[in-house]
Amino acid sequence: MAKPESAPGPAIAREVERLRRAIAEHNVRYYVHDDPSVSDAEYDRLFRRLVELEERHPELRSPSSPTQRIGAAPAQKFAAVRHSVPMLSLDNAMSADELREFDARVRKLLRREEPVEYVAEPKLDGLAVEVVYVDGELSVASTRGDGVTGEDVTANVRTIRSVPLRLTPGRGGAVPRRLEARGEVIFPLAAFAQLNAERAAADEPPFANPRNAAAGSLRQLDPRITAKRPLDIFFHSAGLIDGPAFASHAEFLAALQGWNLKVNPLNRICRGADAIIAYHREIAATRATLRYEVDGVVAKVNAYDLQRRLGEVSRSPRWAIAFKFKAQQGRTRIVAIIPSVGRTGVITPVAQLEPVSVGGVTISSASLHNMDEIRRKDVRVGDTVLIERAGDVIPYVVEVDTAARSGGETEFEMPTRCPICDSEVIREEGAAAFRCIGMQCPAQRREIIRHFASKHALDIDGLGEKLVAQLVERGMVKDVSDLYLLTAEQLAELDRMGEKSAGNLVAAIQATKEPALHRLINALGIPQVGERTAALLAERFGSLQALADADEEALTGLRDIGPETAREIRAFFTLPQNRATLDRLEEVGVHATAVPRRGGGRLRGKTFVITGTLSAPRDDVIARIETAGGKVTGGVTKKTDYLVAGDDPGSKLDKARTLGVAVLDEQGLDALLRGQAG
Repeated sequence: MAKPESAPGPAIAREVERLRRAIAEHNVRYYVHDDPSVSDAEYDRLFRRLVELEERHPELRSPSSPTQRIGAAPAQKFAAVRHSVPMLSLDNAMSADELREFDARVRKLLRREEPVEYVAEPKLDGLAVEVVYVDGELSVASTRGDGVTGEDVTANVRTIRSVPLRLTPGRGGAVPRRLEARGEVIFPLAAFAQLNAERAAADEPPFANPRNAAAGSLRQLDPRITAKRPLDIFFHSAGLIDGPAFASHAEFLAALQGWNLKVNPLNRICRGADAIIAYHREIAATRATLRYEVDGVVAKVNAYDLQRRLGEVSRSPRWAIAFKFKAQQGRTRIVAIIPSVGRTGVITPVAQLEPVSVGGVTISSASLHNMDEIRRKDVRVGDTVLIERAGDVIPYVVEVDTAARSGGETEFEMPTRCPICDSEVIREEGAAAFRCIGMQCPAQRREIIRHFASKHALDIDGLGEKLVAQLVERGMVKDVSDLYLLTAEQLAELDRMGEKSAGNLVAAIQATKEPALHRLINALGIPQVGERTAALLAERFGSLQALADADEEALTGLRDIGPETAREIRAFFTLPQNRATLDRLEEVGVHATAVPRRGGGRLRGKTFVITGTLSAPRDDVIARIETAGGKVTGGVTKKTDYLVAGDDPGSKLDKARTLGVAVLDEQGLDALLRGQAG
């Protein structure tokens, strides 16, 4: 990295400005017009030179410099942004007849017989945003939100290469003093496939479709993550414009292009409904060749004076409509139904299909979701079924062709033992999911270890998801007890793990050998047992052995533990594989400390409500109150004894004062709990 130097001379300043203009121009040619004029090597050379000069002369840095697209520091949360002009949603037309009805309404309201001129555009399946330029500089970018207020995603939008950081006068004429340009952020299909392949390799859940990938990428609190995602954008409409006036939407789109804001090249002027329908057929026929996802076309009345005359109804304009595509479908046969074990133990039935092409994609399997769904649709092995791609991405079974049955079809039954580890499979009462409860199940290994080390379980500092993945992939940890046998020498061999970090992690793991009992119970991942239930169990039974030996009657004797939760706890501790894991934890020195009872539970009968932001996790505060015998409810009433108020308490504090309810801050609650303990 270059060291800062003394104040730059005029020649350096001119070179920096020249590099910025050249790189900005190359970005426009490459990302907006898809017409690069230099090689990647030449572009990289220019970019490196600019980085070097800005590092040597930090005073020359500018928010509009191309070097600032790498992403800023993470944000704590997104700020709210109110749109100057509401971002309206569009009504839908699902057929040519409905499109003609829309056109007829437009002509009736305008009292004209001749065809209306529209601008037709591909309907992009992405995330709607508004980008605001003030005096040509990118000022703020926000999501659509509820149409009135969105989220500030400026730092993330700045990383999108096709979004200019500065507008320049050109074919669009003078740059407006304020320009609110609206568009759709998209995730290109090839990049989407690559991203999902990478997530699958890392055992991370795939994005359901490119739209979700675009939204998830743009709403990252860390812009550096967004910068690594190849997002793109097409601008399609205006908010507030303080500058030149435009007579038509087509004229405005041409101005956007002149300012190097990316506009879809497939946009077209159409006169009348028949022209829109023909355009719709054309885009539908070519959609499989596009590099981005579209789910229809949008038609907008072109003339702005006609748009103003037509106005709006509710939250939609009368002058525009989305003409959606029909879902892509195909017919095929189910050759098998396979129970697939997910990383949380949920068993999902998956239909294996005779390969069928749907929308240019070969489909060979489809999730059947759960047994309730299978029974509702009466899906059987051997059935002929209609397959549809939800959102044109995820395949699912729409319906069964029962008329095509031969009598040889067979019903599917969920296994009672896990197909991976042979542990018991249970179904929670009232739930759709079947779940493997084995702590040693290879399919769940990463999730079990990740939960065991998580903040509200044993809180092993430094043992994050990626490190857990490495430990499992290399066979270093097959069971949570193996964590306590790891050495600094072993850990130092992992990616991005130096000797000091390895030593710190070993120390952090060893420091959890005497956890509070409620933390260990929560760490085991017993179905239906979270932090609050774990605290109750710890307070009632006092040791892990006593809990493991408790029968269902003893468990249901506790408040807030019903028969189903009691059955889950008994099933967990009865499973030999789980008892073996607990034995190994004891062998490696993990011994839980019981949570002491507080003054015989003299808070029993006292009702608490918590409001506002507390310095400690809310579940921990609730657990402390409940182990002292108190009860925590959600709303303030005359029966409430105490309101525990943190920062920004809201209306509950006002109501408590009106009703004469005692109000405690965190220090007051601590004093009350200490008094109970004494």
